[in-house]
Amino acid sequence: MSEQSSPPGGVLVVGSANLDLVATTARHPSPGETLIGHDYSEHPGGKGLNQAVAAARAGSPTRFVGAVGRDDAGQTLTRVAAESGVDTSEIADVDASTGRALILVAESGENSIVVVPGANELCPVGTARDGEVVLAQLEVPLNTVESTFRTAREVGATTVLNPAPARPLPPELLELVDIIVPNEHELDLLGGVSSLLEKGVGTVVVTLGAEGARVHTRDGAVDIPTLSVDAVDTTGAGDTFCGYLASGLASGLPLENAARRGCLAAALSTTRSGAVPSIPTSAEVGGVSAF
Repeated sequence: MSEQSSPPGGVLVVGSANLDLVATTARHPSPGETLIGHDYSEHPGGKGLNQAVAAARAGSPTRFVGAVGRDDAGQTLTRVAAESGVDTSEIADVDASTGRALILVAESGENSIVVVPGANELCPVGTARDGEVVLAQLEVPLNTVESTFRTAREVGATTVLNPAPARPLPPELLELVDIIVPNEHELDLLGGVSSLLEKGVGTVVVTLGAEGARVHTRDGAVDIPTLSVDAVDTTGAGDTFCGYLASGLASGLPLENAARRGCLAAALSTTRSGAVPSIPTSAEVGGVSAF
């Protein structure tokens, strides 16, 4: 494992690491229907790992706290993260199978995903440092996320929650969230923007796919545009957005500019297949962005 360290001002990602098993078909099957696929591949993924790689490729010193099994998949995921510039020294090796995600991609680029958590259920709590942006998702236990955010608040770090996969969240967790980043489906399940702001969340950044994003605060909403691209695979686009958003905030960008950079990176990611393999570098995003 990597022995790098992240100085204050970097990104701490606490979350899942999965091996993605990806099949491509003309369309999604109906219940009870069997379709013949025409492509299959395996890629490193998991929302936590994806977001950590995105933050690192965006240019931020990035630590990743997660858990993998003592198997070939776990070794592969740790190696890929380290090769992407992520500090992997806080990834735990546990007595469980490394997580898997079964992903079906239609020719339209839309995907459906089934996640088997495995080792992710044993993800340790992350310890934030002053000045870091702490990013988490919901493919690891809620108490891990809440405990991580509580330590982040104690040192003055910024907390960012991507509430995916969607589930109801306790008020005790929402009170610890500075910025929440749901998609439209997740936002509905959480009761909408007004409900989140009333429960103590500072800012709601809603990802809108091809329409970009919308930043909501108590002062109103701002639309964030994105690129128009020919999407090949949307897997990992939301994670790319979150990683770039966290990186932008850690580097001192205003929230709207960080979100705009996230939208550009997410759009570019949909033009390539896979989750981690599709995440663009800062140089690629800089080719289409003023930031």
